[in-house]
Amino acid sequence: MKKAQRIKLLLVDDHPIVLDGIKSHLSAQEEFLVVGDAANGQEAIRQARLLQPDIVLMDISMPHMNGMEAVAILRRQVPRAKILVLTMHDNREYISQIIRSGARGYLLKDTSPAELVRAIKIIHSGEVFFSPTVSRVVLEEFVKGGQKKSGPSEAGSLSEREREVLALIAEGYSNKEIANRLGVGVRTIETHRERIMRKLDIHSVAGLTKFAIAKGVIKID
Repeated sequence: MKKAQRIKLLLVDDHPIVLDGIKSHLSAQEEFLVVGDAANGQEAIRQARLLQPDIVLMDISMPHMNGMEAVAILRRQVPRAKILVLTMHDNREYISQIIRSGARGYLLKDTSPAELVRAIKIIHSGEVFFSPTVSRVVLEEFVKGGQKKSGPSEAGSLSEREREVLALIAEGYSNKEIANRLGVGVRTIETHRERIMRKLDIHSVAGLTKFAIAKGVIKID
């Protein structure tokens, strides 16, 4: 049987001891292949162009070019690479800017090794991943935005099953997890997701989450 292709990782952090620790843990996972590392944003961009990683795991605060700037450039120059931010900063402004720049995930450095592995796998599958603290900030920002302005369409345009799928997407479940919960195939959920996005004219998980909260499809405590 053909062995599954490993997920190629580029690690970016300006602290050697942190970088070595992350590299050691992720290299021990058979699903991953650490193809390179970098100590600043400029080096990360050069390495990403050369190595074409699947995932770039990146800190924010670095010399020469910080992660904030590097994320935006990477999204333009190496669009196939998905970016996961791993940082100690839980500042609301940092989180909002990084997400707007196109990062697919945001983890704090107090996360567990197992959670980091899970985040990489989920992001590689096409989903987004935020640590619990970051998720709360994101949801609060969406609620504020939703109170100021309604979305482009009404939730009433969705079928009951589509509303159910939308709620689970907004709560952070992957296509596979939703399929398991509803007892259907993953392809069925993918079809529902495509129809929801088309009906609402919203084409990101972040946008669907904002809409779901603003329209009362889901509630937060």
